[in-house]
Amino acid sequence: MHLDGAEGPRRALEKFALEGYRAGELSRGQVSELLDMEFNETERFLKDHGCGLGMSFEEYEQDSNRLRKFLAR
Repeated sequence: MHLDGAEGPRRALEKFALEGYRAGELSRGQVSELLDMEFNETERFLKDHGCGLGMSFEEYEQDSNRLRKFLAR
């Protein structure tokens, strides 16, 4: 990791946020606050760094449908 130059502190903060998120110590919202990002920016940042939802669209859709059915009871 290159921490030299003007972008060094930002890179360190991003690394800290990613590791905290991966370890389950930081929520997506906390990452947003820490990095001063909007929701969509944070989602893209996490996805770009391999921290996406961890499920396919089809799996997400199936889970959503199951939840809707459950809540409709």
